[in-house]
Formats: sequence, C-alpha cells, structure tokens
Amino acid sequence: MDENKALAELLFPNVTQTPEDLETLFPARNLQEGARVTRFAPSPTGFLHIGGLFAALVSKLTAQMTGGVFMLRIEDTDKKREIEDGVSEIIKGLKAFGVTPDEGVTGFGTEKGEYGPYTQSKRAGIYHVIAKSLVEKGLAYPCFCSEEELSALREQQEKEGALIKGYFGKWAKCRSLSFEEQKKLVEEGRPYTLRLRSPGSEDKRITFVDLVKGKIEMPENIQDIVLLKTDSIPTYHFAHAVDDHFMRTTHVTRGDEWISSVPTHIQLFSVCGFKAPKYAHISPIMKEENGSKRKLSKRKDPEAAVTYYAEEGFPKESVLEYLLTLANSNFEDWRRANPDAELSEFPFNLKKMSVSGALFDLTKLTDVSKNVISKMSAKKVLDYALEWSKEYDEKLYALLSRDTAYSEAVLSIDRGTPKPRKDIAKFCEIGAYVSYFFDEEFETDLSELPENVSKENAAKILSAYAASYEQAADNSEWFESIKTLCGPLGFSPNVKEYKKNPEQFLGHVGDVSTVIRVAVTGRRNTPDLFSIMTVLGKERVIKRLNDAIASL
Repeated sequence: MDENKALAELLFPNVTQTPEDLETLFPARNLQEGARVTRFAPSPTGFLHIGGLFAALVSKLTAQMTGGVFMLRIEDTDKKREIEDGVSEIIKGLKAFGVTPDEGVTGFGTEKGEYGPYTQSKRAGIYHVIAKSLVEKGLAYPCFCSEEELSALREQQEKEGALIKGYFGKWAKCRSLSFEEQKKLVEEGRPYTLRLRSPGSEDKRITFVDLVKGKIEMPENIQDIVLLKTDSIPTYHFAHAVDDHFMRTTHVTRGDEWISSVPTHIQLFSVCGFKAPKYAHISPIMKEENGSKRKLSKRKDPEAAVTYYAEEGFPKESVLEYLLTLANSNFEDWRRANPDAELSEFPFNLKKMSVSGALFDLTKLTDVSKNVISKMSAKKVLDYALEWSKEYDEKLYALLSRDTAYSEAVLSIDRGTPKPRKDIAKFCEIGAYVSYFFDEEFETDLSELPENVSKENAAKILSAYAASYEQAADNSEWFESIKTLCGPLGFSPNVKEYKKNPEQFLGHVGDVSTVIRVAVTGRRNTPDLFSIMTVLGKERVIKRLNDAIASL
C-alpha cells in the first residue's frame, strides 16, 4: 500500500464506499435534452430575504423553461449561525409566493426526491467518500495548524508584504509533512482539518462564461483550502461541489458575491473528477437612498424580509409579477402584449438579467399589485382577504366571514369591467376599503359635502331623494332619477348647461349625486354609487339618508 492510500485509511478507516459506488447510487437524470437542473440552497441562519426569494424564482424559472428540475437544498454546515426552525421559515416563505421546489426539503425532517438527503448535515458519509478518494490521489492532506499558528502566519505575510495571503506554497506548513509525521500526530489525537493540495499556479488564469455577466477571466486558485473542518463537517466550498455533482445540478444561479469563489469551485470539480455546472451570478437587489444605491439591508429595510409582504397582504401574484420586472428587461413589454397571460408563459432568459443589479421600488410594486388585484374575480379577492385576515386581522375576518355572499357582492363592485378600479394594492387595505358596507363600522360623516352646497340644500336633496327612493333596475335608470330631482331643487341636470350659466343654479347633477354619496358612504370618492346602494339594500340606504338628514 502506498503512503497516500495508507493515509486515507488512517484518516477514514470506516469509509468503505467509493466514488464509483456513489455514481451508481446517484445516476445521471433521465431528462429531455437541454433540461436544466437547478437548486436554491439557503442556510437556515435567518429569515428569507427578498433577494433569496428572487434567486429562488430565477432558479425555478431556469429549470421550468426547459422541462428540468428545481431543488431546495439546505446548507446547514454552519451550525453556529443556524437559528431554530430556520428551515420551516424558508419553506413557508417560498410556499407563500408559489416558488415551490420539484424535489428536496419539504418540511422539518421531510423531503422528496431520489437524490437526497437534501440537507448537508445528513450527507457526511457522501463527503467522506470523496474526501478519502482525494487523499488516496495525493490531492488532500491533514493540516494540524492551530488557530494561533494560522494567525501568526497571516501576521508574517503582512510583515513581508506578501501580495497573496493565505495557506499555500511555502506558507502551507503541513503540506510537506511525511506520512510518518502525519501518522504520529493523528495517533496523538491532534485536531486537524483536511485541506486541498491545490494544483493551481500563480501565473495561470481561468476563463469561464457566466450566463448573466458574460465571459470572465480570473487568476487560478492556489490556496490549499479547507475541505473538512476539525469536526469532519465539510466547508461550503467542498460540500457544494460534491452536492451539485451527485444531485446532477447543471446550472447554479446564485448571488454575484460568489464570483470570487468560482476559480476554487471549478478547481474542486476538476480534482474530484466532476463536470462543473454552468454558473449564472445574479446581481443583488438594490435600494436607492439619498441619490445613491445600496443593497437591501436586513437591519434597515423591513421590505428586505419576505415575511413583510405576507404581513402586508401583497398577493403572491403581485410579488412574482414585480420580481419578474426586475429579473428580465423585456418582461414589461411582454406583459403589455399579453395582459392576461399566466406568468408561467413568459419566456424567461438568464441572458436578459441586469448585470449591475435591479433597483427595488416599493411604489412600483404597489402599482403592479393594484393592477394585479384589479383583474382578480371578487371571489378570489375575498378568498385572499379571508386567508390574510384570519392570520393578521381578526376583526376584518369576522366582518367578511359573517356573510360571504354579501362580502363577495361588496368586492364585485366595479370589478370585471374593461377598466376596473385599482383601489387595493394589498389586503391590509381591504378593511378601510369596505368598512362603510358594515353598519358597525359606518358612521354618518358629512364633512366631505361639496363646498358649494349648503347644509340646508343638502338636507333638501336628501329628503327629496329619500321620499322618492326606489332601487333602480340599472345605472341609467338610477342616474335619470337623480337628474329628475335637480330642477325642483335648483340644480342643473346637465353639467355643460351649468358651466354655461352657473349663476342660474345652486349646482349641478354631480353635486346632487355627491351629496347622496357622502350621506350613504361617508366618502366623496367611491366605486359606482348605484352598485353600492344595490348591495346595501333599500332599508339600509333609507336609514343612512334619514340619519344624515337628522345630523344636518
């Protein structure tokens, strides 16, 4: 047995599988030609960031457009930063906005798919098989340097003005240990990491084509990076290479902060004998502040957390629609040409992503959401509102659920027309939008009466209307009844006529209808008044008219 194999047996005496065994366990996927396999691989170290949702969406679309597979992999090798039940928060956030994986982790301790486990902490045996094979080939070695020794090394490099700093070349103290020295230290119980014996050279460069950024050239990796930590848990770099190979990932979409790691990752794939995936590095979502751009901050910006959109009641369709405007420069043109098409029909393309980073704009999201909600059926809006209010607004839930047929009728006003109203951007606004339809929430408020109509004349309008009120068959019949009131009360039934001779009238038909609107709803700006009164019903309308007359 040569020394490399002897070292491998010394370090991994219980590892009996080989890389060939793993190739058999996790064979190439049986997918159509050109199908892409992607993954979203977060760490359970905090809430799901909107940038994370964006990255997951891009990964899902990349797979979806090619008939491929989108996975959720949990990278939990950093146990110090992990938060309790962080996995559930990630899954809940993805599910809330419809970015559901085809395979991978599905819940706390649950998963689906044939290429798991999909949680890194459960894959130690797989990493150790590949680590052992690297030691056997002389491509990895144990490093016994303590934290103090590594700190001293960095200080010496600073003192000598080394252009490149790290553990490599003459600085890699443990790289040249003999097998006897390694064996002695292991048997003494000295803690060690496993490092890559990098084949890189300072005078060489690598070139790769990023599917978002284009062609990139960088120096080759020369660092003897850590593969396994002292507790035998893999580093992110090593784990991701092993996972992406055996999960048969073809395309890695991730934040562009990882570009600097690409030489290391490509080298890892190479030394392991794996084919490297294609990379697409996404620019971070930015925010404009005081004339300059910065990344959305977890600490400063509530909108950085995906939970913010759920709590505010933005429907998933609105958030995804807006994120697609950030993802592809041609999305808005496509939407104008296909106003009623499903988002899944959009031909997403990684090459049309922003190279510099998209600017997040809550105002634009609000406008997008108003448009999205305006196109929903009343039933869908009610279903969403009930789902949202059940969790976040008990009072609203009680109102809407008491008589769902009535609530749906309320929400159907001015909906389903060629030009629907766009009053609602998020479901936290529905309470204020519908409050006047519910007697316990309605209060007579005449503060918004037209300025040119006195209280005395307003009372006359309401008295005349209450005395003659009958529910009209349609809007035209209703408006004719309002025009009929005008003449005897001194108001013009025609706005143009009033504008020609304003001195001859107290006001016009619009003023009369506004007085009635304010009396019945407490507001000057509402959806179609005829429809409102039809939903309220004659008894409720008459009572509100009489209450308004009494208050005047």
